Amino acid sequence: MLKKTRALNINLSATLERALKEELAKHKPAQWIEENRTAIRSYNEFVEQHGCFGDEFREF
Repeated sequence: MLKKTRALNINLSATLERALKEELAKHKPAQWIEENRTAIRSYNEFVEQHGCFGDEFREF
């Protein structure tokens, strides 16, 4: 595979960097949710108990 890559003059470091960025981007949303799980749960509980800010102004 390395011989074919070199024969096609493919930049290995640039290709690897792009692949790593794509892979990290896939994991970013799940990581954010995990890091903020407690705050999300607290907010949802607050909304269940007290409603959402501005509910009294809703027209739908």
